[in-house]
Amino acid sequence: MTTPKKLSLTQRPTKTRHRIHRGLAGLSIVALAVTGCAAEDANASDNTITVFAAASLTDTFTELGERFEDANPGTTVNFSFGGSSGLAQQILSGAPADVFASAATTNMDQVSAETASPPTLFATNELEIAVPPGNPGDVTGLDDFADSGLKIAICEESVPCGQAAAAVFVAAGITPQPDTLERDVKAVLTKVVLGEVDAGLVYRTDVLAADVTGIAFPESEQARNDYPIATLATTSNPDLADAFVEYVLSEVGREVLSAAGFTVP
Repeated sequence: MTTPKKLSLTQRPTKTRHRIHRGLAGLSIVALAVTGCAAEDANASDNTITVFAAASLTDTFTELGERFEDANPGTTVNFSFGGSSGLAQQILSGAPADVFASAATTNMDQVSAETASPPTLFATNELEIAVPPGNPGDVTGLDDFADSGLKIAICEESVPCGQAAAAVFVAAGITPQPDTLERDVKAVLTKVVLGEVDAGLVYRTDVLAADVTGIAFPESEQARNDYPIATLATTSNPDLADAFVEYVLSEVGREVLSAAGFTVP
């Protein structure tokens, strides 16, 4: 019995060749589509930055991020908000970030070796007593934070709002009796908003942004928080990161921060 001879591609029947050619064409289209998606992903990455920012900047930076994206179509600004000390530790541990905005210079100093240029001060803030609407605990001033009969919330001393709180208590000669120590100022504010505590120490900007009543006290002037911002040296998109920093420092940034209750230099 004679063994059938194998046909070359050019010798195979026309229908077979057409099927093979269509298959190869299909593979080419898939390859082009994959290449196109990869290019789109690369471009998206080139137009995206991640900003690590203090929890007290949540509202203002969210607004500034949206305005920045509108002013620069195709760009994306992602945020990670939290206590400045925790964010600084994440940066030192290699977390991917392009910009850092801290609620205290001490936390920015921790990552000074990681910044692309010297940080710039863009705002200051002060503490204020926040109480639920109607002030059910009848809180009148900072002295009430020494009353063990009241439910009190302040920040952990490891974060800027906690450090500022410690400073004002020393200045007022008060030993506070807190019922809860929170990881950042937004957590303290939430306790007040929900009526879980009679009073909390938050920033003036937090009082303005929430359904709470604020009580000012003179010692707050002795514990102002300075807010620095800087592009990080590890950024994968230095031009866009620098552009966002400049936007925060611009007249638009100053207006948004001032409207929220920050003092701008």
